[in-house]
Amino acid sequence: MDRLTEIELFVRVAELGSITKAAEKLELSVSSASRYLIGLETRLGVRLVDRGTRGIYLTQIGHEHFERCKQLLGALHEAESLVSASATSPGGVLRIASTVSFGMRHIGPILPEYTRRYPKVTVHVEVNNRYTSLLDSDVDLAVRTREYEADSSITIRRLAETRRVLAASPAYLSRYGIPRDPGDLENHQLLLYSYANRPDELHFTRRGTTTVLPVSGALKSNEGQVIRAAALQGSGILVQPKYVIYDDILSGRLVPVLDAWELPRLTINLAYASRRFVPAKVRTFIDFLIEHFEKMEFERKWTE
Repeated sequence: MDRLTEIELFVRVAELGSITKAAEKLELSVSSASRYLIGLETRLGVRLVDRGTRGIYLTQIGHEHFERCKQLLGALHEAESLVSASATSPGGVLRIASTVSFGMRHIGPILPEYTRRYPKVTVHVEVNNRYTSLLDSDVDLAVRTREYEADSSITIRRLAETRRVLAASPAYLSRYGIPRDPGDLENHQLLLYSYANRPDELHFTRRGTTTVLPVSGALKSNEGQVIRAAALQGSGILVQPKYVIYDDILSGRLVPVLDAWELPRLTINLAYASRRFVPAKVRTFIDFLIEHFEKMEFERKWTE
């Protein structure tokens, strides 16, 4: 720190021709400024300035050192400006990790508007249904459906809550009938998500009573879109978060069953590495996504 102050002081003395003016510029006392200048000359073992009755003048070697120091300070200030700009003005590559279904339905469609607002940001979306470690990868932001992170260096922002529902195509229900009770599912083809918490049992709650039903799926997949496609073709009753199949339910392509029974809900969270200063590219995307979700009232739609 003292060396940097010595260099800054020397450059200001050379530019202003006065220790007093240089001290004022750097908010130092004149005596401190003099000590810094003497300290620099002592450390280098050369005289950088001549002190005369009419002011201060640079020696020949002082001129040479001044040019190098001015370039050094310029580079330092430029580096600080670039870092400061990246914190306040979004730019660079933003790497987002998401499940396939969420990425397809709720990230991809909004990217054109986000990049229109922030044209200096390039977005890379990495889809994977297994959670990516933020500490072991270069991911800036991850979308996750769990309520906490084991590592305290991860910050969590809640995005929305969603029900998990059972639904089937009208053709399937016309052929096999509509289950009226969880026990009726034993006579139906179930389409299950293999990465769900306890995928081999369903926990139904109604009026304060919980029923645990062991299940074995006619189809299991680690990808929700595979399950959705099978349900749309009449292959069985799927179990999926409502955010994955909301449009299908709205259009009538899929019909909810046992809707009076509640399955454990999922919380959709945004996870990112904890920092004192969150990069602008991360902060703006989080704000943009939350703004979009509030505008579209997704949580109300997915929990009603």
